[in-house]
Amino acid sequence: MKLASVVKEMVTVIMKLLCLLLILSAINASTSAAKGQEPEYNPKQWCVVDDQQTDDVLQKALDWACGPGHADCMPIQPKMPCYLPNSVKDHASFAFNSYWQKYKKQGATCDFHAAALLTETDPSHGSCKFEFNP
Repeated sequence: MKLASVVKEMVTVIMKLLCLLLILSAINASTSAAKGQEPEYNPKQWCVVDDQQTDDVLQKALDWACGPGHADCMPIQPKMPCYLPNSVKDHASFAFNSYWQKYKKQGATCDFHAAALLTETDPSHGSCKFEFNP
């Protein structure tokens, strides 16, 4: 009989703890909602060119990304996996994404003077793999 009362008491304590956790969770959710915060959602995203931009605009942004921006542009060099297709658009997409993935946690944006945008579609193709960092 003593074992049954101990088990009953343990169940009561566990139920009280679960109720307390539920209340604390509700308080946290209402505090976040009151502050206007949304639950964090981080989809996989890549930074690619905006197809509406001209090659001249894209080339300037590409030059910056591969130069002062310190993007990893080695894969878009001749005989490397992302050289083909050899177009400003394709090379710029790779460079923009390299830069953004590298620096987004430090506040970098995917804009390049309105030459780029974010996509949730992986732009990798063949042996050319676009980096993704959560």
